[in-house]
Amino acid sequence: MPDPSDLTLGGLTPDEAEREIYQHILSRNPEHDFEPTLERVREVTDLLGSPQSAFKVVHLTGTNGKTSTARMVESLVREHGLRTGLFTSPHLTSVRERIQIDGEPISQADFIRLWQEVAPIIHMVDAKSIDGGGPRLSFFEVLVVLAYAAFADAPVDVAVVEVGMGGVWDATNVADGDVAVVSTVSLDHAQWLGDDLAGIAREKAGIIKDGAAAIIAEQSDAVTPVLLNAVAERGARALWEGHDLEVVDRQPGVGGQLVTLRTPAATYAEIFVPLYGDYQARNALLALAATEALLADGGEPQALDGETVEAGFGAVTSPGRLESVRTSPMVLVDVAHNPAGIDALVGALDESFAFESLVGVVGVLADKDAEGILAGLEGVLDHVVVTASASPRAIPAHELAEIARDVFGEDRVSQASDLPDAIDRAVQAAESVHDMGAGVLVVGSVTVVAEARILMGADKRKGAGRAR
Repeated sequence: MPDPSDLTLGGLTPDEAEREIYQHILSRNPEHDFEPTLERVREVTDLLGSPQSAFKVVHLTGTNGKTSTARMVESLVREHGLRTGLFTSPHLTSVRERIQIDGEPISQADFIRLWQEVAPIIHMVDAKSIDGGGPRLSFFEVLVVLAYAAFADAPVDVAVVEVGMGGVWDATNVADGDVAVVSTVSLDHAQWLGDDLAGIAREKAGIIKDGAAAIIAEQSDAVTPVLLNAVAERGARALWEGHDLEVVDRQPGVGGQLVTLRTPAATYAEIFVPLYGDYQARNALLALAATEALLADGGEPQALDGETVEAGFGAVTSPGRLESVRTSPMVLVDVAHNPAGIDALVGALDESFAFESLVGVVGVLADKDAEGILAGLEGVLDHVVVTASASPRAIPAHELAEIARDVFGEDRVSQASDLPDAIDRAVQAAESVHDMGAGVLVVGSVTVVAEARILMGADKRKGAGRAR
C-alpha cells in the first residue's frame, strides 16, 4: 500500500500538487460508502492532538438545507468579529471549497502543507486498520481530518460543520458541537440510511450532545418524538420551529426576500436574505437562532444587533441554489436531488420567477429517486432534456429517458449523451419560443450542476463557491 505522505510532490506546480493530493484522496472509498464507526477518524485526531477540540462547533444535520444554513451561520458569526471555519459538502468546483477559513476556501499552499503534515498519521492508521482486516480511511474521513486540522491551524474561534450523511456515525461527529442544528428530516440516502423516518431521525439526532443547544426545524409526526427523546436524554436546551422560532413574515423581492424572524430573544423585522424560497427563510431562522445560542455560550440567548444581523445575511451566497448562470435566455442551476428538495425548488420558482416557458436539463444519480424527482418537475417544465453527468454513479441518459417518458410523455422528452449537448438543446428550445419569458433549469444532482457551472463560467465569477 503506498504511503500517502510519499506522493511525489517535489517539482510539481501548486496546481499539479493539489491534483495529485485530490486524486489520492479520491482513490479511497467514496463519501457515500462508509462503515458505522468513528474509530479511525478518532484515532487520527487523537494522534494530531484533538484539533476538533480547539474551537467551538456549530454542527448541522437534516435532509435538505444544511449547506445554505451553514453558510448563513458562518456569515452571521463572522460578522460578529469571530474567526470562522466552514466545512460543507459536496464541492462544486474544487475540493478546497469544502474547507473554508473566514469565508474563503483554504488556500492552495495551506491545503498542500496540511496534507503533508497529516498524511503520515493517516498512513499509520490506514496500516493498522488494514492489518486488522479493515479499510483505509474513506474519502470523507480524510477530508474531515484535514478540515479539523486546518481550523486548529488557522486558528478559528468557531467551526460551522455540516455532516456528510446521518449523524451518529458521520466522521464529523468526533467533534462535540456546542450547538446542534437539525433541519427537516425526510427520506434520502435510503440505500445507506434506510426508509424508516424514525430510524433516520435517530441517526441524525446523534449530533445533539449532552447539555448542548439544539435548534430544530419543524418535523413530521414520525420524527418529532425521536428528537424529543434525544433532547431529553442529553439534557439539551432545545428551540423548536413553530413553537419557539417563527418566520413571522416574508416578502419576495428582487434578488431575494425580506423576512421577519422571531426567536425567544427578539423579533428581527424586514431582514434582506439574498436567496429565494420559503425554505431559505426557514433556513435563515435556524441560522439566526443557532448564532444567538452560540454567542450566549451556555447562557440565555440575547438579542443580536440588528445592523450586524442585516450585514451577515446580506453577505450570504449559496452557489448552485437557484443560481443564475446565464441571461437571455436565463439559465438557472439548482442542486435539488430528492423529491423534498424538488418540491421546495418548485415553490420558489413559482413565487420568484415568471417564466412563460421553462425547459429542464435533468441528470440524476443512481441512488436517487429519479421518478420522484421527475414527477416533481413535471408541472413546471414544458420540456425536459435528460442527460448524465460524468459521475460513474450517474443514471445513463437512455435509462433516465425511459423514466422521463413515463412521467412527461413521449413528446416532452429529449435525450442528450452529455451535458454540453443537453444544455445546447435546452437553450435552443428556449430561444425558439421567441419569448423573453423562456428559460432553462439545470437540476437533478450536484454533479450535473457542478459541471454546468463550469461550462457556463460561473465558477470563475466573483463570489463563486464562497460566502462573501
